[in-house]
Amino acid sequence: MARLYDSRKRILVTGGAGFLGSHLIDRLLDQGHEVICADNLFTGTKRNIDHLHGHRNFEFLRHDVTFPLYVEVDEIYNLACPASPIHYQHDPVQTTKTSVHGAINMLGLAKRLNCRIFQASTSEVYGDPAVHPQVEDYWGNVNPIGPRACYDEGKRCAETLFFDYWRKYKLDIKVVRIFNTYGPRMHYGDGRVVSQFIVQALRNEPITVFGDGGQTRSFCYVGDLIDGFLKFMETDPSSPGPINLGNPIETSVEQLAEKTIAMTGSLSKLVRLPLPQDDPKRRRPDISKATELMDWEPAVSLDEGLEKTIAYFRKLLPELESV
Repeated sequence: MARLYDSRKRILVTGGAGFLGSHLIDRLLDQGHEVICADNLFTGTKRNIDHLHGHRNFEFLRHDVTFPLYVEVDEIYNLACPASPIHYQHDPVQTTKTSVHGAINMLGLAKRLNCRIFQASTSEVYGDPAVHPQVEDYWGNVNPIGPRACYDEGKRCAETLFFDYWRKYKLDIKVVRIFNTYGPRMHYGDGRVVSQFIVQALRNEPITVFGDGGQTRSFCYVGDLIDGFLKFMETDPSSPGPINLGNPIETSVEQLAEKTIAMTGSLSKLVRLPLPQDDPKRRRPDISKATELMDWEPAVSLDEGLEKTIAYFRKLLPELESV
């Protein structure tokens, strides 16, 4: 697909030292762009961007998006926010502020610069969905006062702000709802099922399955997701989203646990714990909009993606043993 803008841009990526942000920055640099990575390193880590040290087109700023940022860029990707329950529930007030104040600050910057801005939203806006699979015009089933609400409602409010700026100021926005994504550079302590199961399996520890393990997720490999980001940013301004990006193949949590044990050759056994409050029972995206608009769909199978992710964590195993 031909680019709509000049081929070289100066791009701001907030949350750029995180799992998704660091992969996005790699791709943007590969395309020849200049990238400013802004991250307060709450959940992001310099390990994810160490390989970019000294890159002539890369700049790192330690910055919290709840405070204004004054830079000159051609495009913004707003990915800043802790995304796993362990991290976003650690300081729920700060999580809400990151989504809401962060959106206000980045939208203000984009308005001043008159540039396109991307918002990394989430499938969590659908809550524990009563519609399956989830389509973009479904309004969701979210508990606004539950322990997950700081993230769910924070992201919903961020979407509201983005579309208000689009309607009132004609700002060029792109809003993506991200479904479960995995791959190298996931934070090993984030409590998400893929990273948690792999780490537990490599350590031959009991694998913790919440509930009966029948709850489902749809696991998208990080490379496929970043393809979707880049393709969506190249679409016409008349397509602001929101748009689902994720893998439509549904996998139960118990199936993932058993697959992880088999692929790692682990001696781990399953241990069941109570299901956390407001944990969604089923999660699967309808990606027909993404397929129709930009001919996007995931290409990496779960087995292939898990092999790459297991290899990453296996390399980190000596460090994990000291954790």
